[in-house]
This record gives sequence, structure tokens and C-alpha cells, in this order.
Amino acid sequence: MTNLKPKNKKPAQKEPVFHRPSGRAYDQLRPVVIKPNYLDFAEGSACIEVGKTRVVATATTEEKVPHFLKGTGSGWITAEYSMLPRSTEKRTPRERNQGKISGRSQEIQRLIGRALRTTTDLSLIGERTIIIDCDVIQADGGTRTAAVNAGCIALALCFKKMLEEGLIQTFPLRHLVAAVSVGLVGGQRLLDLDYQEDSQAEVDMNVIETDDGRLVEVQAAAEKLAFSRQELNRLLKLADKGVQEILEAQRAVLKKIHPVFVAY
Repeated sequence: MTNLKPKNKKPAQKEPVFHRPSGRAYDQLRPVVIKPNYLDFAEGSACIEVGKTRVVATATTEEKVPHFLKGTGSGWITAEYSMLPRSTEKRTPRERNQGKISGRSQEIQRLIGRALRTTTDLSLIGERTIIIDCDVIQADGGTRTAAVNAGCIALALCFKKMLEEGLIQTFPLRHLVAAVSVGLVGGQRLLDLDYQEDSQAEVDMNVIETDDGRLVEVQAAAEKLAFSRQELNRLLKLADKGVQEILEAQRAVLKKIHPVFVAY
């Protein structure tokens, strides 16, 4: 008679646990507050607060387009991004005093512009340029995603004003667009990273989506170790949860302002 001894099983590996400084769950956004019509003089404006991060976005209309669009009847959307000197813990010098815009600011400006052009029918605004200015007044991580979210509101309000003034006949914003950050910190997936989490992330990722679930842009980079495609898919799923919650916040704000926004 053979005496079979049970094989020693390896203990199941537990998911890594990273205790967030804020006490949030891994899939929990920071509190989001959107204040529309934040400034009096801009055609459209909004201030967004995401935890301690605060960004003011304005939309300005100019009756001209870049040279490559002249005579086409199509408009253009572009963006500018900057951080106030004391938006950070230590003073950051103004970029204009250094004689050039940093590579980071240029990259973020292009990101905002692409996101908003993708969701707009530019043929409906005529040969006009809309400039989205995004100014970070306090930074605690996620400034570029907050700028996209506030910029979308400012643009929508700008289009509302253009419609009311008879400058356009059809509302050109086809979809709302929202952005959120996700990442791996201490081996754990986290949604909406603040600065402390972002500064020690193994993977940092920004995701922009439309309100019908289509991707506009995905920026993902491994800071320490390469990550798998399976992990990429998990991060995208986590980002989608956050984006949907931000879109709901955007809808709630806009629907209080004008019936045209009910369609979103």
C-alpha cells in the first residue's frame, strides 16, 4: 500500500497593498468640483478642483485661422498651458522669464488641443480659432487631465455663447471628453494619482475618452519596470471607471446651464 503524502502547496500570493496617503480606495477619485462661468470676460470658462489640484480654463474666440486652413471654411482649436509660480510647494519660475516654453508644457498644450479638436466638428465654427487657456493655480498631481476636463466645459460654454449670438447655427461639440490618470504604485493599480503617488509610481498613465467610450489618447510609461499587456488592459478598465464618473460631473454642471447640453 502506497502512502501518498499531499504535496506542499505554495501559499496564494496576495495582491500588493499600497496604503494611499489620502485614505482613498484604489479605484476612488479625489473629490471633483467644477465651477462653470468662473470668469466674467471669457467666452467660456471653468474652474475644476480635483482634490488639491485646481485648474482654471478659459475659451477665447478669434476671427482667424492658421494659414493652412485659410479658405477652407473650417475652424481650429488650440490650447496653452501654464503653472503659476506658487502652484507648487516651491516656487516655479515663469517660463516666459526663461525665454522659452518647456517641453512638458508644449506636450500638454498639444494634448489638450488634440482632445478638444477630436470631439468638435470644426466645419461648423467657420474660419475661427478658439484658444483654450489652462492655468494651474495649485498642483497636486493630474494637472494635464484636470486641464482637459475644465477645457471641455469652457469650450462647451463658448459654443453656447456663439450659438446665442448667431455666430454658429449648429452646436459643434459632438461629444464631451474627459481624462484621468491611473498607475501602478507599490505594485497596485491606482486611480487618479496625486503628486505623492505619482512621484513613486512604477507606471504612469493618462487616458482621455469621449462620452461614448471611445479613446482619444493614451499616454503610458514605465518609470521603473516594464509592464505587461494584461496590466495595460487592467489599467484601461480602471481609467474607464474614473472617466465615466468625471463625465457625469461634467453633465451635471452643463445640464443646469442650458437645454442644449441635455443631449450629452
